[in-house]
Amino acid sequence: MKKKNFLIGTGILLIAANLRLPITMIPPILPWLHSEIGLASSMSGWLTTIPLIMFALLSPIIAHLGIKKGNAKVLFFTLLILAIGGYLRVIPSSFFLLLGTILIGIGISGGNVLLPAVIQEYFPTKATLFTSLYTFTMGSVASLGTGLAAPLVKKVNLPATLAIFSLVGLGGFLVWAIVVRIVPKPHHAQVTTQNQATSISHHQLTWLITFFFGTQSLLYYSMMTWLPSFWTSTGFSVTTAGLLATIFQLCGMPMSLLTPTIARKKVGMIIASSIVGGGFAVGAGLLLLFPGNFTVNAILAVILGIGSGSAFSLCVVFFQKKSANFHQTAQLSGTAQSFGYLLAAIGPALSGYLQGLFHSWTPIFIAYTILGVLLLISGIIITNKKPLS
Repeated sequence: MKKKNFLIGTGILLIAANLRLPITMIPPILPWLHSEIGLASSMSGWLTTIPLIMFALLSPIIAHLGIKKGNAKVLFFTLLILAIGGYLRVIPSSFFLLLGTILIGIGISGGNVLLPAVIQEYFPTKATLFTSLYTFTMGSVASLGTGLAAPLVKKVNLPATLAIFSLVGLGGFLVWAIVVRIVPKPHHAQVTTQNQATSISHHQLTWLITFFFGTQSLLYYSMMTWLPSFWTSTGFSVTTAGLLATIFQLCGMPMSLLTPTIARKKVGMIIASSIVGGGFAVGAGLLLLFPGNFTVNAILAVILGIGSGSAFSLCVVFFQKKSANFHQTAQLSGTAQSFGYLLAAIGPALSGYLQGLFHSWTPIFIAYTILGVLLLISGIIITNKKPLS
């Protein structure tokens, strides 16, 4: 039993390590992708957008398959697709780079949707611990990927770097290939997938959680994309803007680990909702008031990082705490992530469009502030709603 639980736990953490890494490692190595494989500059944004579109399109399908075929089995096949996609990107070709990115998006979708349900299924009494470890691993490995990608390309070369990072996906697949053979086969769900989906889709709580997930996703991916440009436009050097962006990314790590513990009870969920909504609202609002001041901007980067780090973890807590069983957890996770990642895919492009239209960051950051306030309000409402039945 201990050996089985160890393997499942290791598999969960390895899957978590792949949920952002294949995306966050790409922006720092874009110059090499342009120069060495001839990737068109106009295609750069698609390397981030394609996975988000895959998440939006496939999340409900994967949730349906998880309920019907078993979460562990579906994860096995999505991890296989992820591993294949990672190594297709090693081939020095724009076509294989984009094809690999599509497959990676499919593969990550499996982990995004099913990991919260897998934790509920196999570790129901340790869900808080494993949720903390899973969200922390996801964020920390993604940050390491961002920081190490460019230096590694300089040290070795582009194909070797892509192959090295893809080992994480291959490792997750190999461990889960063992897990899927030793876990018990899933029992037939007492409620059909179709009826269960209907009951969830007609529940107000489902759409409140979907709004919360989508809004925090939009804010995170928009800020990750545009904060460096904002900081350079206010007078900071590219190096300093990169440092502030790194602070933003790293300061989310502790909160991704702590939030599931904080949010174990109702009062904790309210506190976590306040941290998320308040972090985004205060950080975005005050950035407009203190352009060019490094100390203040570093503090605000910390506040934004704390808010963003808490946000995803709180979403996972909502998936788990507001569903009746692990089948429903997968369904709720799939629904929320489908619409949520669609918003996330639109967010960075819309922010760029507004900046070009108004030639000002003010309307964009005012919108971010308003969305932060709405996150706080919706989080408190979700907390006070009874779980799905």
